[in-house]
Amino acid sequence: MRRGLAPTGGARERRYLDPVDHIEREPDLAPSGTDAAGLVSHFRGPYADGPPPAALEVHAPELDKFGIAELRRSVLSAFVLVAAVLRASVAWVLRRRGRSLAQAAAVGLVDGFEQLGPTFVKLGQLIASSPSLFPAPLAEACVRTLDEVSPFPAETARRLIAEDLGRPVGQIFSRFDDQPLSAASIAQVHSVVLPDGRDAVVKLQRPDIANRMNTDLRIQYLLAKLLSRLDGFKRANIIGIIEDLHHVTNQELNAALEAHRQTRFRDQISAFGDNEGITAPEVYWDYCGPHVICMERMSGVPMDEFGVIAEREIDGELVLRRGIKVWVEAALIHGPFHGDVHAGNLWVLDDGRATYLDFGIMGELPPEWKETMRDILYTSMIDQDYSRVVRAYQRVGVMPADIDPDIAGPQIAMVMEPMLSQGLGAVSLGETLKSNMELAEQFGTSTPRELVLISKQLLYFERYSRVLAPDYVLARDIYLLKNVFPDDVARVAAEREITLPD
Repeated sequence: MRRGLAPTGGARERRYLDPVDHIEREPDLAPSGTDAAGLVSHFRGPYADGPPPAALEVHAPELDKFGIAELRRSVLSAFVLVAAVLRASVAWVLRRRGRSLAQAAAVGLVDGFEQLGPTFVKLGQLIASSPSLFPAPLAEACVRTLDEVSPFPAETARRLIAEDLGRPVGQIFSRFDDQPLSAASIAQVHSVVLPDGRDAVVKLQRPDIANRMNTDLRIQYLLAKLLSRLDGFKRANIIGIIEDLHHVTNQELNAALEAHRQTRFRDQISAFGDNEGITAPEVYWDYCGPHVICMERMSGVPMDEFGVIAEREIDGELVLRRGIKVWVEAALIHGPFHGDVHAGNLWVLDDGRATYLDFGIMGELPPEWKETMRDILYTSMIDQDYSRVVRAYQRVGVMPADIDPDIAGPQIAMVMEPMLSQGLGAVSLGETLKSNMELAEQFGTSTPRELVLISKQLLYFERYSRVLAPDYVLARDIYLLKNVFPDDVARVAAEREITLPD
């Protein structure tokens, strides 16, 4: 069972390691400005007053660039990948145990991904998350990249904190756990205790991760261009996938931006005086730096620990509805919404609340698309007037202007309404939105990448619903719009004699 938050001195200085809890403790020396335990009084790091505006800017290097560093890395990458595939293929020839040569080669390729490190692991995660776009053996082999990657040493973690915050770990935190709580492709997370006794975690970026990942992304981009000429890869749009990975990765690499977004998201949860059942970790800015985020430690289990949730007699459907409501309000009212709500980033806490974690990936819809999403949800949940959806699609160019909304609207309703009246087994709002994007492409209209993020998150929510609340229909739950259309929701709730949760 996973617990705890997993989002991720001089040479003569004496240290010792507690053999029980792996926590480094500093000697009882008291440098200037410190107490007897070695802690700095009222420590304030470089971002104590919040990050400067320049720190929030994302400067993604050019993707279509290839130099000496990329050439060297390409040779190494090619050698590692080819060797891994050959090794797996030879083992298959000698053993042939219950799988095809293609499956064996795919397993070998993923072995190579793991040897090459974070960027290739992230590529594997992307492939595993989009199985319909890739050959089945490859998608299946990449599933294991969704597990945690190997952590970097505790000595490196302590050095990174000292470089970012300007003091040794022992002068900043009263306790520091050398054993990381989790390790991911970009960062890893360590447990700490602040001088005032609060439990916290620090999320540390891997050393030199930005240069390494962007070098690998340039190589992958060149490879994608070559592979896209082959029939088997044309449907996957791998060039677009690498471009999107480049965009997302460089946002994730900005720790200051992530902490800033996390703070905004957390503050906006309570904007309407409700949503007390949902939270996000508080960022402790005094202990943050360019590559370090310090935040409140949470304790609970991921949303997909269905057995544990049932054992604790937690109302999983209510927790999920509250979480979706907060997410909908973020997307349709506040602006930035969480763009990666897989179970590892959405937890049920020990006190019965739920929390969002890891704000490295977030999106924000352009105003015209935000209004379109509002129209879609208002129609499906409140009045079923699909002519509104037609007009919304016409505004953003998904449907031609010469289509009569009063004719097309009822036709769409004839298709959609019977499905939306059934359970989740019959309809998926996320899949419907994906179909709408495909429709837009047929009319030559480009859809924002944020809309892709929206559909992915809806699919995650619906996946949890199938276990926690099999009869729950997300597309009919007016509770989600309580703060989006307050007057209309109150009226409809009274008409339908529905009691909305707190």
